[in-house]
Amino acid sequence: MSDPKLAQKQAAAKSALTYIDDGMILGVGTGSTVNCLIELLPQVRLKGAVTSSQVTEDKLRALGIEIFDLNTVGELDLYVDGADEIDPHGNMIKGGGGALTREKIVAACAKTFVCMVDDSKTVEKLGKFPVAVEVLPQARSYVARELVKLGGDPVYREGFVTDYGNVILDTYDLDIKNPSELEKTLNNIVGVVCNGIFASQSAHIMLKAGNDGVITVKF
Repeated sequence: MSDPKLAQKQAAAKSALTYIDDGMILGVGTGSTVNCLIELLPQVRLKGAVTSSQVTEDKLRALGIEIFDLNTVGELDLYVDGADEIDPHGNMIKGGGGALTREKIVAACAKTFVCMVDDSKTVEKLGKFPVAVEVLPQARSYVARELVKLGGDPVYREGFVTDYGNVILDTYDLDIKNPSELEKTLNNIVGVVCNGIFASQSAHIMLKAGNDGVITVKF
């Protein structure tokens, strides 16, 4: 039996392919929808890619796509990724796969951020999905206490280490009425490396796949 969600992710990825030009150094995200896009990338002649995770880097290398260091590339024309949640303004929660910091860095360097989602990821207000907070290991307990003060319920992601050697606190029950302000507040906690609210690096274009096809929304 076919998986309708997989079909939607594949449709979103196919739409994203139309934004990718030959000769481009592409910023490539992480996750199940991105994996659908990676399968399609041999259809274009990329100069190479900058990746948001080691997992994605390995998949692209297996296809023979050259991987560039972001420091040598500078600005990217395009970054393509998915999201765990996205609101009507293009603000997102990301980090379910734990690659949030690299994702946010690559997104910040891109002129255009295209977000591919199936229709289950669109929400009126962010917050049902927990906010991943990447934390220096020594600061884990302190940051957890500070998150509780903000109304959050932090859960240590056991057995997981980020590409940078840090840990993740998946934080439930945060009131995200102002994504941009909460993103800054979380980043200002000593010991926090980054958090999964993408408001400063929000999406420019959303490709939302549903049963009736893919809808393009520009923010």
